[in-house]
Amino acid sequence: MAGWDLWEVPRRLVAPVFTVELTALALLVFGVLTTVPESPDVRTAVLICVLGVVHTEIARDVERMRRRITGEELHVDLGSVWFFMAAVLLPPGYAAAVTVLVHSHIWYRAGFRRAPLYRQVFNSATMMISAFAASSLMSYVFAQQRIGLFDSRALLVLCFGMLAFLTINSALVAGAIAVSTPHARLSQMVGVWSENLLEIATLSLGALVAMAYLTNPWLALFCLPPLLVLHRAVLVRQLEEAANLDGKTGLLNAAAWHVQAERALHRTKPRDGPPGVLVLDLDHFKAVNDTHGHLAGDHVLTAVADVLRDEVRERDLVGRFGGEEFVVMLAGLGGRGSSELESVAERIRRRVADLRVEIPTPDGPLTVRGLSVSVGCAVMPDGGAELRDLLEVADRALYAAKGAGRNAVRVGTAASSRPTLLPVNVSTNPAPPIEPSGLRSNAGD
Repeated sequence: MAGWDLWEVPRRLVAPVFTVELTALALLVFGVLTTVPESPDVRTAVLICVLGVVHTEIARDVERMRRRITGEELHVDLGSVWFFMAAVLLPPGYAAAVTVLVHSHIWYRAGFRRAPLYRQVFNSATMMISAFAASSLMSYVFAQQRIGLFDSRALLVLCFGMLAFLTINSALVAGAIAVSTPHARLSQMVGVWSENLLEIATLSLGALVAMAYLTNPWLALFCLPPLLVLHRAVLVRQLEEAANLDGKTGLLNAAAWHVQAERALHRTKPRDGPPGVLVLDLDHFKAVNDTHGHLAGDHVLTAVADVLRDEVRERDLVGRFGGEEFVVMLAGLGGRGSSELESVAERIRRRVADLRVEIPTPDGPLTVRGLSVSVGCAVMPDGGAELRDLLEVADRALYAAKGAGRNAVRVGTAASSRPTLLPVNVSTNPAPPIEPSGLRSNAGD
């Protein structure tokens, strides 16, 4: 036990993980012992397990590739089809047992077996608790209201069952992430909308398969081809996202940003105001890598990327151009134009200057601070311009900001062949350039 990976997680997470797993075990034992075995239920449970195993084996290679792409992120493995089918057709104890068996097989055959075991056990426990709760809710309502699955009111009961399954599973996973990572974003805790929509679609398919099974058990086999197609469709979407995103920060990479920025320029309407571009460069970023290592540098890049996301609108395009350089396109600045662009750039500059990036190390937490960023800005002129022209203007403005002592904002204008640089009053006492010795940490000298 002393060598378990579980002890490497934050200490505050150990008790919640054990609580969830012990609760799942208690519900499983209670459900099985209090259920009177009946041949139809046993046959149904065995058939669902067989279908789950066949599904996993058919989609194994695609599922492994999907897991390699998503890595440590929240992952929907489509096994919820069988978990919810079991919740609809079986008593809670049997539904929990089927969920554990099928989910364990998915992990063994298609999952990352090199991932920590406690994470797989925890995921199985959350799925089992969700299936147990959904089955208990639906069984109670069907029995109390004397509703059959082919009754018109059964649709509402199934919807409540799906809601219970999705809510409990999401809450348990989000709670664990919130405890382990207190400053995690909402999308990190509950997943992005597309993944949640996939889970809803999977649960809906599980309800449909359950209805088909009651009509004729052989009809359940017809769900396997659509499931395989769904696996591949999701894989294509994930491959597209992986090709467009920067691996370290999750921002658009340079190629994807250029493509989307060109489209945004062509969609710009006069009433929305001119678009603007920011080019940002972290000052003395090499000193971070030299002083604290490249892993610390990656944490800093991620923290700066989070600042950029927070300070711009959802429709604005944020990308990483490589190294420590970032780029932002603000589509439609309204009537304020350059003043609005300056305001956004100044907010970003102040946020980066206030950053305290905490990095776990074997010797204890390390805090990197004293960061700064130089920003070059460019606004689309009235006569219009190409994207490359805006980038050139913003890039010249960036070098002017660095030449002025860094930790500054400069705005370029394309009114002439060579941009005129307009200074922005960034502060009454500008922060001095950060040299390697100026990077401080709470880990000691």
